Amino acid sequence: MKLNVQKRLAASILKCSLKRVWFAPNRLADIKEAITKADIRALISEGVIAKEQKKGISRVRANHRAIQRGKGLQRGPGKRKGKKTAIISRKESWIAKIRAQRLLLASLREGKVVTEKVYKSLYRKAKGGFFRNRRHIKVYIKEQNLTRKKEQ
Repeated sequence: MKLNVQKRLAASILKCSLKRVWFAPNRLADIKEAITKADIRALISEGVIAKEQKKGISRVRANHRAIQRGKGLQRGPGKRKGKKTAIISRKESWIAKIRAQRLLLASLREGKVVTEKVYKSLYRKAKGGFFRNRRHIKVYIKEQNLTRKKEQ
């Protein structure tokens, strides 16, 4: 049964494409008899002809991924593009490194492991980028015998 004319009329009334026009399968005979716009409008008001909802792109997967990334997941080597500094900038990595080194130096000073003079020199060296990491500081202190001598 051809209902091309009815579908076209319904689409113009409903202001949508032909693909989105829906006909009730049990009332196809009534729809075939409707040949004017007035007939089609009557069928639309009865609910025999309706407009189907537009299909959109679901954001569920994208939202889930965003939540996971907020937790720090999905950031492994397979997801990375570009240089190492594209993930964490040079400045951010420097800040993290120097904070760790300065905390170590402060704890050494508080624990009276090094003198104030040695602390200052180590602090300046750290600021100048002399030490690679906290371990490097500890190794340097041991090699140079910079620990405070035990008073007897």
